[in-house]
Amino acid sequence: MTTKSPMTINGAQQLRDQLHRLKTRERPRVIEAIAHARSLGDLRENAEYAAAREQQSFIEGRIAEIEAKLAHAEIIDITLVNANGKVVFGSTVEICKLDDDQGITYRIVGEDEADARVGLISIKSPVARALIGKTAGEVICVKAPGGEIAYEILSVRYE
Repeated sequence: MTTKSPMTINGAQQLRDQLHRLKTRERPRVIEAIAHARSLGDLRENAEYAAAREQQSFIEGRIAEIEAKLAHAEIIDITLVNANGKVVFGSTVEICKLDDDQGITYRIVGEDEADARVGLISIKSPVARALIGKTAGEVICVKAPGGEIAYEILSVRYE
């Protein structure tokens, strides 16, 4: 039995949009490129054909991957969760690094949605694991390659 992977509504929509684009634009474009390359003759020495087939393989693989992710996703609407101020999946958490008062805002999301550059961290990341279940005002310690880093939780939002 495959376990469900948590995903935000936004993350699921992004995957659906990508799937739609692959099926309605990319797949037909590559099929057309294969047909054109076939019309050029000998397929054994046809670089256009080989490149188009490789691209088709990539697109079909990505379509299957996205469909599997969506099929095994547990889509969570954070606005409907009553977490009583605790950090949960989908929460937006403002934290402050205690040694230099540097503020950071993270949203805890599924693995496929994570992008730390824009403040989206995976539920499986060390920071997210340390935050889960905590409330504003608590201090957490995160083990990093350079040693432990202490953060204070400033606020928890469900948006």
